[in-house]
Amino acid sequence: MAVTQTTPAALQSALTAGQDRLRALLPALTEEEVRGPSTLPGWTRGHVLSHIEGVGLALARQARYARRGRLIDVYDGGRPARDAAIEAGHRRSALQFTSALAAALDEVEASWAAVEPGDWERPVRYRDGVLLDAGLAWWRELEIHTVDLELGPSGADWSPEFCAHAVEFLAARVPEGVRLTWSTPDGAPDHTFGSGAPVAVTGTLTDLVAWLAGRHPRNPPAGDPLPRLGPWP
Repeated sequence: MAVTQTTPAALQSALTAGQDRLRALLPALTEEEVRGPSTLPGWTRGHVLSHIEGVGLALARQARYARRGRLIDVYDGGRPARDAAIEAGHRRSALQFTSALAAALDEVEASWAAVEPGDWERPVRYRDGVLLDAGLAWWRELEIHTVDLELGPSGADWSPEFCAHAVEFLAARVPEGVRLTWSTPDGAPDHTFGSGAPVAVTGTLTDLVAWLAGRHPRNPPAGDPLPRLGPWP
């Protein structure tokens, strides 16, 4: 089951906004930007764009097949095929990326827009969950990797709704034996994770999401040193 109280209607609205934000970056994309580094070690923006394209299409087909009452793997060929596609695709030109991402977003948008209220609990192969889980996964991929591009949007732009979902999903990364309390100066509620040795930190909600997602917070949190995070849930 999904791990958030995000409603399907709110999710569809958030996906539309995120897809529009990504699409707006494409017309001005330059060769220098495509070859330049992203926030992810060892990945250029071309790598990130290829991944966004691939995962967007993969999760969109979860929606298409679920609506037909059928199950399909997220990626044909699994993780090796996904990684090979990123390696093959990141070398494309800026013009090729603009065209490919625009076409992919057309397909992605159509797939999610077609999901009806009664479809969200249909089973999918993604984590052996339901369609809502796949939609939330696309939301995370879309929001986080758009920021990884460093082409304008930043973690500071993440909505409170996205932050609430991301914190809930990523909280499992806080290691055992640590009781982390994250206090926010921006009016958001404090967040406490786990049990054990207390660690008190002050930082914004968006910085908490950035840290939990394995990214560098925009502003270094104040307080005890942060623990090493566990694997992605």
